[in-house]
Amino acid sequence: MTKPHSGHGHDHGPHSGHEHHEHHERTGHEDHGGHAGHMGHCGNGGHGDHVAQFRRLFWVNLVLAVPVVAFSPMFALILGYSVPGWATWIAPVIGTVMYVWGGSPFLTGTVGEIKARKPGMMLLIALGITVAFLASWGATLGLFHHELEFWWELALLVVIMLLGHWIEMRSLAQTTSALDSLAALLPDEAERVEGETAVTVSPAELRVDDLVIVRPGGSVPANGMIVDGRAAYRKMKQNLWGGFREPAQHLL
Repeated sequence: MTKPHSGHGHDHGPHSGHEHHEHHERTGHEDHGGHAGHMGHCGNGGHGDHVAQFRRLFWVNLVLAVPVVAFSPMFALILGYSVPGWATWIAPVIGTVMYVWGGSPFLTGTVGEIKARKPGMMLLIALGITVAFLASWGATLGLFHHELEFWWELALLVVIMLLGHWIEMRSLAQTTSALDSLAALLPDEAERVEGETAVTVSPAELRVDDLVIVRPGGSVPANGMIVDGRAAYRKMKQNLWGGFREPAQHLL
């Protein structure tokens, strides 16, 4: 008889023989249940949809950012060249497209954060691009000083933020896929010992210090430690000629 301790699960899938009794500590279903709602500020849909969305937006806006930066008056002033008269409205028009389309995930995410009263990263990004957008239009129309023209900075900010969130969504999608694969290994039912009988329950109903039965060939429903029982398995030993010797039985 051993005492249970947290964080360790035991896989007895290949065993055949006697049953095991295990103290339950933490159910995998409960740990995984709340993950599907993570990163909800990005909108609706799964992580895979977000990966495709940010990937598409990043590449399109990266292309659009080239003329915005090249024909931005302040960027031209920094590098020492002048924007031709026929190209005066290229940066404002394409910059507006980038703000509305490329910045849409951040703008809509901000609405969700405000409604939930949980301001976060989306709100900060939306504030940054909105201030740059309004100041740039004011400078373009002559309402503000010309040094407040930030079309090139707006374009680069949108592109960088889209790249960062694309990488983040891809990482989350891979993590979620791994967690789903682990959750699929959990059994649908567990046998919990209650007095002298074993009651079939859902793994989500298990609690710390519950005693469960893991039958031969069955899956462990939760993390825990074996406190009683034994099992046997048969192992085939390969000989030098590629065949197999007589199976040997091992006891645990």
